[in-house]
Amino acid sequence: MRSDLKGWQPNESRNSLMNHISDDAFFTRARRHMLRYGGDFVPFVPVQAQGSFLYDRGGRRVLDFTSGQMSAILGHSHPEIVETVRDMVGKLDHLFSSMLSEPVVDLAEALANLVPSLPRVMLLSTGGEANEAAIRLAKVVTGKWEIVGFTQSWHGMTGGAAAATYKAGRRGAGPVMPGSFGIPAPNFYRPRFAGVSWQQELDDSFELLDRQCTGNLAAFIAEPVLSSGGVLDLPPGYLKALQAHCRARGMLLILDEAQTGIGRTGLMFAFERDGVVPDILTLSKTLGAGLPLSAVMTSDAIAARADAADFLFYTTHVNDPLPAAVGLKVLEIVARDGLAERAQSSGARLAAGLRGLMQRYPCIGDVRGRGLLLGLEFADQDGMDAAAISDAVTDTALDLGLSANIVRAGSSGGTMRIAPPLTVTNEEIDLGIDLLEKSIKNVILK
Repeated sequence: MRSDLKGWQPNESRNSLMNHISDDAFFTRARRHMLRYGGDFVPFVPVQAQGSFLYDRGGRRVLDFTSGQMSAILGHSHPEIVETVRDMVGKLDHLFSSMLSEPVVDLAEALANLVPSLPRVMLLSTGGEANEAAIRLAKVVTGKWEIVGFTQSWHGMTGGAAAATYKAGRRGAGPVMPGSFGIPAPNFYRPRFAGVSWQQELDDSFELLDRQCTGNLAAFIAEPVLSSGGVLDLPPGYLKALQAHCRARGMLLILDEAQTGIGRTGLMFAFERDGVVPDILTLSKTLGAGLPLSAVMTSDAIAARADAADFLFYTTHVNDPLPAAVGLKVLEIVARDGLAERAQSSGARLAAGLRGLMQRYPCIGDVRGRGLLLGLEFADQDGMDAAAISDAVTDTALDLGLSANIVRAGSSGGTMRIAPPLTVTNEEIDLGIDLLEKSIKNVILK
């Protein structure tokens, strides 16, 4: 954890000096009390967030190009979300877990209207929790116990979800859940085998999987765009081929749309592009627009089989009314304001700006993604390692007023993940591109 603010200089104003001293004291206390859980804390302390910007106590603003943790799709402190929370917290916040309330049933009905073939809904708090429930559901209804995911995946930090997460976190905590298998997702910028199509790679992976498994394959869990894995967008046709492999083996297909759901890719759900509906769908981050809310959706047939098998996933905050009311308001705003369609146009503008940077700076190797979930992958240049470039650009960008983050895309490089709110304006997109270009210049030319 770093206690210095890299943008501070001794000759700044007295207010800036006092702000720096105050932040120094803050990080002294943080170092004393905060348990680290992955990486360093950034040297910026927000005290307020509004729209696409974060502000510290000195009034310095930072453009938030990751929507918090890829969640705040309506920007920060959206007035209708604030009003909903204020109303519900004073009326109906939390209930006994077997009690249902109108906001819960209303949200379940609204989600079912969006995906009519998955009308059965359970509301939870986090994406990891939703994936945990989905994996458990798949095991119960199939009577099998082997789960397959992508080797670049991130599905959560609890037992089953963590066992299906291959991006990080598999060391130091002992054995993961038995029956966990991984296959590679296609990466066109860094292909595993040059000249091999994604279809052949997928077929070969399942042939190898058939040889390794015990015949108890319950489900495959996948993100349509592997965000933490380097913003890898599964190509058109891939999900349909993946579903066919699952069907041939009696497996269920679970799609984790934590980051791609609720309009971010330009459609309400990313799977709509491929004409594939999963057996189980999980939603989280974007559904609560930054508040802790997730959902598991499935079919009537699977729900009936689960009920007959006494499926159990009884938690403290299952189907809580307050976050359900927020989720219902999020769906209303996204539909009313055409934010999925706006993600298409805003995403096209953002992608064009990023590709312009790629044309001007050889240190950028690839731009990829869908809608307002984009990745900018760096490449080695003039003896500089791509990972070092990406880290330096990220740090410099924060100094200049832009928050984006790095996900590792292999040992030889890093990908900057860019996911602004769906409410981002053209001016904010242009500002983000400008700040990113200045950051790259500062790193490459110094």
